[in-house]
Parts: sequence; structure tokens; C-alpha cells
Amino acid sequence: MSASSAFNDEKGGSSSVGEPEYGHDPASGGIFSSDYKRHDDLKEMLDSNKDSLKLEAMKRIVAMIARGKNASDLFPAVVKNVACKNIEDPNQLIRASALRVLSSIRVTIIVPIMMLAIKEAASDMSPYVRKTAAHAIPKLYSLDPEQKDQLIEVIEKLLADKTTLVAGSVVMAFEEVCPERIDLIHKNYRKLCNLLIDVEEWGQVVIINMLTRYARTQFLNPNMNESLLEEGSGGDRTFYGSDEDEDEDEEEKEKKAETPAMAKRKPYVMDPDHRLLLRNTKPLLQSRNAAVVMAVAQLYFHLAPKAEVGVIAKALVRLLRSHSEVQYVVLQNVATMTIKRRGMFEPYLKSFYIRSTDPTQIKVLKLEVLTNLANETNISTILREFQTYIKSMDKDFVAATIQAIGRCATNIGEVRDTCLNGLVQLLSNRDELVVAESVVVIKKLLQMQPEKHSDIIKHMAKLTDNIQVPMARASILWLIGEYCEHVPKIAPDVLRKMAKSFTNEEDIVKLQIINLAAKLYLTNSKQTKLLTQYVLNLAKYDQNYDIRDRARFIRQLIVPTEKSGALSKYAKKLFLALKPAPVLESPFKDRDHFQLGSLSHLLNAKAGGYQELPDWPEAAPDPSVRNVEVPEWTKCSSREKRKEKKVEKPFYSDSEGESGPTESADSGNFSWLLSDSASGSESGSGSEESASRSESEESEDGSESEEEEEEEEEEKEKKKKKKELKKPVQESERKCSFHANVYQPSLYNWALVSMTLHLVLCLQTIAPSSALKNYELLHRITGEGLSVEYCFSRQPFSPDANMVAVQMQFTNNATADTKNLHIEDVKLQSGMRVKEFSEIELLPAGETATAVMGIDFCDSTQAANFQLCTHTRKFFVSIQPPVGELMRPVFLTENEFKKEQGQLMGMNEITEKLTLDMKCRNEHTIVQRVTTAANLSRVPCGSDKEFAGRTVSSSSLVLVTVATKEEGAAQLTVNCEKMVIGTMLVKDILLALTQ
Repeated sequence: MSASSAFNDEKGGSSSVGEPEYGHDPASGGIFSSDYKRHDDLKEMLDSNKDSLKLEAMKRIVAMIARGKNASDLFPAVVKNVACKNIEDPNQLIRASALRVLSSIRVTIIVPIMMLAIKEAASDMSPYVRKTAAHAIPKLYSLDPEQKDQLIEVIEKLLADKTTLVAGSVVMAFEEVCPERIDLIHKNYRKLCNLLIDVEEWGQVVIINMLTRYARTQFLNPNMNESLLEEGSGGDRTFYGSDEDEDEDEEEKEKKAETPAMAKRKPYVMDPDHRLLLRNTKPLLQSRNAAVVMAVAQLYFHLAPKAEVGVIAKALVRLLRSHSEVQYVVLQNVATMTIKRRGMFEPYLKSFYIRSTDPTQIKVLKLEVLTNLANETNISTILREFQTYIKSMDKDFVAATIQAIGRCATNIGEVRDTCLNGLVQLLSNRDELVVAESVVVIKKLLQMQPEKHSDIIKHMAKLTDNIQVPMARASILWLIGEYCEHVPKIAPDVLRKMAKSFTNEEDIVKLQIINLAAKLYLTNSKQTKLLTQYVLNLAKYDQNYDIRDRARFIRQLIVPTEKSGALSKYAKKLFLALKPAPVLESPFKDRDHFQLGSLSHLLNAKAGGYQELPDWPEAAPDPSVRNVEVPEWTKCSSREKRKEKKVEKPFYSDSEGESGPTESADSGNFSWLLSDSASGSESGSGSEESASRSESEESEDGSESEEEEEEEEEEKEKKKKKKELKKPVQESERKCSFHANVYQPSLYNWALVSMTLHLVLCLQTIAPSSALKNYELLHRITGEGLSVEYCFSRQPFSPDANMVAVQMQFTNNATADTKNLHIEDVKLQSGMRVKEFSEIELLPAGETATAVMGIDFCDSTQAANFQLCTHTRKFFVSIQPPVGELMRPVFLTENEFKKEQGQLMGMNEITEKLTLDMKCRNEHTIVQRVTTAANLSRVPCGSDKEFAGRTVSSSSLVLVTVATKEEGAAQLTVNCEKMVIGTMLVKDILLALTQ
């Protein structure tokens, strides 16, 4: 009786379908040991719907393996039975774990099973399972590349996923499997940009790197008109403070000021999708993850206009406080950036000063950065720093410092003699390595002006008796031979000494001794003929074949014989030809062809899997490929969104369908009187604008005509409800229009003018923060759920009139309460003061609280740095004011203004000519833009538009005049007791009037 029939008899039943019908147990070997058909019955049992048959098959397979039998062809069937049940488990964690285990089995015969599991998981309801499916795609691709087409279909499906949990993983799979298929990214580009801020950190790194390469293929080079842009203008801007570009029109912001050279060239206008990428990645510069910050930095370096690249400098400097491993990577990239973008790191020069505790590799990289940043302005400071480094006990670091001094002398001619004299002084150093390195560097510097430094050459010739480092001895000998005509008495004596020690010298020194002998033979054969023959005879029998060959070659060249060729006639020209001075270049000069932050850039060699950074296209590809068609069923929701946006518009508006600039210009600084919620729509406009542009632009255009009637009915009902509330506001509008006409003294007497303007100033002073620009102090991601915004309220700070009032709004986005909100560890520049806000004891989840603090910026735009503390965490934050917020408005009559202006002439007056923007050529708009840029008040009855104010801290007078001429021409004049304030104010007002 067979084992299977015996097993069935014990169970009391007959054999069922799928059981083996042959008479031998497959586990027993026998006649079936070499026949693979014996496993067919086990496969049928494993494929059966009955658990009892599957269990029996598994027992037999285990018995086969225990006896050493080959059961590998049953592996797929076993895996399918083990994994499939778990893949269909109701628990998402078990489903994901089953897929993870299945994809980790590196056996090709289960590829079909793995592919089915991935496809099923890609449609799973759980985003965690879909994320695991994305992780499994590269594993399957590496196991069987022939599955690429099917995997691309899964990637395309997962790229359309709208959850942040999946985004980073599927982009990683895209990069591994099909990075060349950028057509898969087109439709998902805007979605990825908008999701980026909420993706987990390592996903952000992958997405940013991918979008960097994508942007290089789809957008034009923003620096295509590089010669017309001002180099390094972005270095003065910071990202921790305000970014005034955010609130301006996106297209207007990208237009460059016209110059005569641009009259023939079409000005560059940045693609809105290009701007979307830059705007959405910028907040990530404040990420806690150094890799994210580095990814954003490389994106800005490769994609941003030169004027905007400077925002990454402060973020990268912040990373220098991290571990040495992070510092090493960051400094490698900073060293590359400083070659082409020196200006943006110059304000942070001291951040690259070397500490005694730094590892050698960090010291060398900081030296590289300091050398790249050296210019005529800061070279004296840098050389003093280098002078300190030479005293270090780290010999490798000292050698690198001497090389850095040589590079500074090469790049900056004004300090060449100073550096050369300093290096000559090092020749008397007790340390032989310092002397040797100095000799090598001096040799390179002397090649630039040898005739001026014969004394130095003589001094170096005396060192041959003491210096034993081969490279240094070789450098001295080369220098004496090359300029032997400048030291005709010393050179033969040096050759005599070298001939004595020839056999004991290193090979590099022997070669230079031969060269020295040849040059002296050609210039002073009377004294050196016998010495030269002696040296050549020694070299003829040297052990090194290079030295023997050199000796034979030189003998035939300089000692003419009958066998000598025609070349010997030109021996003197060959040996004593003028040689170009060596160029001391940075080793990071050409590294920027690698993508910054990559392993290839770090190693300066192409690493496996590296993808080249594409070149910019000559013509812009079609931007419509990134437009997304919105399905019909979503049009209803898009209509509701548009209605919600309309609710967020100013509550009292006579023309709700029109754009805002004209209305705001007519109302001047009093728009807050006409709107209860204007700032609400403004604060959210950035993300809503990009979202609508990327996802529902076409839908809105297509359905607007169908919904006009319905919207008109809603508007009529809304206007009926607001009719009575509108009356007092219309009265306030008439008061505001009076503000525009009050400057005509023929209509109103001076008493009325004074009272009205006094009222206007009071109204401006008490303007609520909702009409003012908000700045981000702490992002909700960085703050772990706590977000903080602040604005300069332009209200007097009651505890101290010399402080600027800063209103802060705290929002708790976390699920837990936040307690004990307060400020600690305030770090200020000299003279600055801070009045802290009262501690907020409790901020419940989902709630918002406001507080006001006072800061005396001491009439400077230096940042106030401090720690914002909760009961569990501390966050380093910074508040940096625009120059216009350092002022308070004052009332002056026309005569008083002219009198004060006359006393602030000469160096206290700055005048700039400008061309006003087309939308900024009426009086009301000019007034509105100037008073938005600076907290000033209008001077009544002036022939030009005149504004006055005083600085909050020192009460220094600030006077601004905008004189308009024909065709938009204008002249801006700023008179200020403090020239620095005046210079910065001119810059901000020019920007406000021209964009």
C-alpha cells in the first residue's frame, strides 16, 4: 500500500481529486528521484481549494527537504500559498508586510507572483500599502528588467496618487526604473510641487532632485540675459525675514528693468510653473533635515535667477553647526558655489573661520572657501587669519594654508608682494615641512615676476644645505636653473654642491640637477663644463631608467658631435624658453558640471547610477503638457471652491468681478476700512492660486458661462442683505476721497487741512494687522504643529515709544495642547533691545492666540534672534525688519518739509531716476505704493508727492519726494540723517514703483 493511500485509509476516506495516484511516496525517492513529473501532484495539491490538501502537500515538501531532495521547482507554489493569504488580510500592516517579504525574495521564478501582488497593492485602499508597492517596484526591476513596461504602467498609476505618503516612494521608483520617461511627470508636476511641503523628509529629497532635472529640460535658463543682470544682488536678501516678491504679481515680478541693450532683445519672463517650483521649495530651507536643505540649495543653484540664489546662503551656513559629516558635504558644495556665486557668501565670511577642534578635512575645505571668497576688500582680514593658522600643530593644515596664501597672491595682485614677503619669512621656520611647502609656493609666485625678486632666489639657494624634503629641493634647483642669469655667481656653486650628493638624492631631485647642469652649460660653459660632464656621467649609470634616458638625451642635445642632429642648434631655445607662470586654480573649479549634493560631485568622478544634469533647452517646450483636464464630476466641487473664494473677497466692493489694484489705489491706506476679511484671501492666495492653476484652470473657464445666472442670483441676494451696511462705508469712502483732494488749498482752509490730516495720521497709526503683510516666523512642520506668523503693526508700542511693535499670531495645528509659550536666549546686535510678550500659558489644539512684543532695532535691519519655547521644545527663530518698518509717520506742512529738506542736502540726499510701471502712473497708486513700502505720511499741498517720517529708535528725519514727469519718467529723492537708512529705503521704494 502506498503512503498516500495508507494516509487516506487512516482518515477513513477515499482519495480525492488532486491526490497522487501513483504507488510511491514522492518523499521517498525511488524510481521518481530523477523525474520532475513526480512534483505535479504536489503542485495540484497546493493549487487546490481545500486546506487539508494544501497542508498535506506542505508536510510532504518538508519531508523531501529534510531528506536532502531538490524541491526548488515547488517554490513559487509554496510562496503563493503563504503570501497570498497575508496579502488579502484585512489589516493594512499585514498586507504591506507580506508584500515587503515577497518582494525581498530574490528568486526569478516568483516574478509573476510578485508582479500580480504589486499591481493589486497599487490599487489598495490604504496609502501605506500603496507606498509599499512603490518600494517593491525597484526590487522587482532589479530582479527582472524585462518587466519594465508593466512596471511603468504601475508607476504611472501611482504617480497620479494624491496622498503625500505615496509621492516620495513612487518618485524614487520612477528614478530607478524609467528616469527618461519625463512624459509621466508632465501631468503630475504641479501636484508634486504643491504636495512637496507635506511629504516626508527623504521623499522631499528624492522629489526635489528629480524636479531639478525635469526643470532643466522644460524651462528656459533664467540667466539667459546674464550680462544684463547685476551680479550678486541676491546676496543681501534673507529667507528668514520678509520676501516681498510673494505678494506681488507673479508675471510682473519676473520682468527685468529695461536697458538699452534689451531694446533689441526680448526680456526673459519666467514660466509660472518654474516659479511654482521655486516658491514651493523655498520654505524647505528651514527644514531640520540637512539633506532637504542641501537638495533645495542645489535646486536654487541650478534653476533660480542669479538675483534669487542668495537665499540659500544663510541656510547652508546654518548647517555648518551640524556634525562634522554634514559639514564636510555642505562645505564641498559651498566651495563649488563660491567659485561662481562668491557674492552670496561674503556676508558670512566669519562663519568659515577655522576652529581648533575642526577635523583636518573640515579645515582644508574651510580654507578653500575662504580663498574663494578673498577679494581686495577682505584680503587683509583673511591673511591675518591665515597667519594664525600657520602656527597650528596640524602639519597638513599648515601646508594647505601656505598653498591658500599662494592662491590669494596669484588672484589678487595688490597683495602679491605682501604674501611673498610673508612666505620668505617662513623659510626661517624651524619646521622643515613648513619651509618645504613655502619653497614650492614661492617658486610658483616668482615665475610671475622673477626679475624683481633675485634676492629671494639667492636666499632660497642658501637653503639647499638644510632642506631635505625632495619636492622643496627640486623646486629650488628648478628656480635657480630657470633664472640662472639673475644669480650668475651662485648658480655654479649650487651645482657643485649638488654634484657631490647626486648619488644620494631622490629621483625628482636628480632630474632637476641634470636640468640645472644643462642650463648652466648653455649659459656659463666656462665654469660649469666639467661639472656638467661629471653629472651626466653619474646619471648615465643611475639605477632609474628615466634618469639614464634623460642624461643621454641632454648629452646629445647640448654637447654637439658629428652624430648630433639639427636639433642641437636649438638647445638654448629649448631649455631657456620663456615658460608661462602656473595658474593656481581651485580644485573645485569644474565640479559644477556634476549636480550639487550628489555622490559624483563629492567624489569628483561619475558614480554608478548618476544621472547627468541636462542642459537648458534653447527654446521653451510646450507648457500645455502640464495642464490637467478636470473630469465632469469635479466641476461642481470646483464651482463651490470658486464661490468660497468670492466670499473671501472684500465684503463691501462695488465691483467684485474686477481686479484689485485699481480699487486699492483709490482707497490708499484705508482699504482696511472697506474690508473685513481682505487679508484672509490674501494670505491664502499663494497656494490657492497655484492649486487652481494646476488642477482646475480649464474647468473654471469651461463652466463659467453655465453658472452665470445662478451666481448673479446669489449676488443679488447678498447685496440686498448688505445694502444697509454699505451706507456708512460709502460715507467713509467719501472721507477717503477727500484725502486725495485735500491738497488743494483754494478749496479748504488750513485749519480744516490740519485737522483732517491729523485724523488721517491717527487712522494710519491704528490700522489693524489684517491690512498689513504677514511674515512666517515658524512653519508648522518645523514647529511640530505650532505655526507662528508676525507682522509690523505700525502702532505705537505703549511700553516704549522707541520700539517697533511686532504682532505675533500663534496657531496650534497639533492634536495636543501647547503650554508655556515664551521667549528665551535673546541674541541681539549691540544697542538693540527687546520687550518680550507675556507668557501664553495654554494654547489648545486648533486654537489661535495673539501677542505683541517690542523690538528696538536701533535703526538697522539686523535680525533679532531668540528661542521660542514651549513646555517641551525650543525653536530658534529670527525677526528681520524691512527698512520701511523702522519709521513712524510725522505731520509736516509744505514749508516745513522744504525747510527740513534744505538742511539734509549733500551726502544726506540720494536721488534716483526711474520709469514708473504702467499701473503706477496715477497719483493715488504712487501714494499707496510708497506708504506700503515705508511707514510714512503724505505732506499736503506739495507740487510733487512728498512724504515724511522719523525713525522709531532715534527719531531721525526721513523725507521722500517722488517727482513725476512725462511718459512715466520720475525722480525719487530721499533725504535722511542716516545715509544707510536712506540708501536701503531708496532701494525698496524703487522696487515698489517699478514692479
